[in-house]
Amino acid sequence: MSLFPVLCVMGPTGAGKSALAFELAKRFQTEIVSVDSAMVYRGMDIGTAKPSREELAEIPHHLIDIRDPIDPYSAGEFRQDAWAAIQSIQAKNKLPILVGGTMLYFKALQQGLSPLPKAQQSVREKIAQEAQTFGWDVLHERLKLIDPKAALRIHPNDPQRLQRALEVYEITGHSMTTLQQQSPPGEMRSVRWINIAINFDDRSVLHQRIANRFETMLQTGLVEEVERLYRRGDLNPDLPSIRSVGYRQVWRYLSGECSYGEMKEQAIIATRQLAKRQLTWLRAWSPITWFDAAQMEIDKVILGLKKQAVCCHCEER
Repeated sequence: MSLFPVLCVMGPTGAGKSALAFELAKRFQTEIVSVDSAMVYRGMDIGTAKPSREELAEIPHHLIDIRDPIDPYSAGEFRQDAWAAIQSIQAKNKLPILVGGTMLYFKALQQGLSPLPKAQQSVREKIAQEAQTFGWDVLHERLKLIDPKAALRIHPNDPQRLQRALEVYEITGHSMTTLQQQSPPGEMRSVRWINIAINFDDRSVLHQRIANRFETMLQTGLVEEVERLYRRGDLNPDLPSIRSVGYRQVWRYLSGECSYGEMKEQAIIATRQLAKRQLTWLRAWSPITWFDAAQMEIDKVILGLKKQAVCCHCEER
């Protein structure tokens, strides 16, 4: 069976993967599928570094602005929507280019996700009571014993995801990682996933870029953007959209929970922590080809892709 290639551009936040994907899409006159759990939400533009209107007009993008922030979007929904977008692009004999930093979405698409048990209120209440008694740090240590891989992805300060991982184990007797280790459905086996990742060999460069980027977001109206969401009255900080990095810190500032300076510092720290988690995922990802973002040239990337016969369906036009 002939496999058709799908290019996945990965990397930590702030490394420049969106710019790389955009240049590749221009060279091959193709389309982009966003793999970003925050870009799906309308009205969240600055804090997600969403492509500009001009960029969206020049290169077709999929899975951007498809949900209202009050309406949570799941990895399962992404998998279905992304597969439809991939098929649409491939039907035009073009190379689908996927780009983003939501590694769970990449996993859902390439490896599949097992159906997890529905929430059980009694189990959730038991875990919540234990957290109140012992603290989430202690429960995170328990998760390390039960599901070490999930513990690497889930921060002790992320009680919702931590509670869910423990809940799954309590209900099924199996870790979330074990349940999610299943082969992809049949139609996905027609795909040859080409995974590339970019990062700066010097970690301090990435950290500085993250700080500079958040400063630029503030200067271009991030607080005002979050304030519009805040004043709607129907959103809350427990929603996945508002929990997005940057948005939850500005939300806390607008709620009077921290000062402007504290908000800024917390957002930059949280973004660096996100980048660290993304890199943890990526270092375990196989197969994958790495590029140093500091020395990356678009022609070298294209040459590397051609060596992998990625571009057999999408010669430069």
